[in-house]
Amino acid sequence: MVDYCPICGKPVYFAERKRSLGRDYHPLCLKCQKCSRQLTAGQHAEHDEKPYCSHCYLMRFGARRNR
Repeated sequence: MVDYCPICGKPVYFAERKRSLGRDYHPLCLKCQKCSRQLTAGQHAEHDEKPYCSHCYLMRFGARRNR
């Protein structure tokens, strides 16, 4: 069975896949949606099924401080 990349929508074959957080990605598709930094499988966060590096995730979706 062939899975499809959640970023580009194309088939991801076993030899080229990067599996992270239960999804299969192409190596070049697994990058932060904000800063485009390449991500390591399992070492990133997701929001609305899109990957983000830890820094961008915290800046966009982290807890807000009240002043």
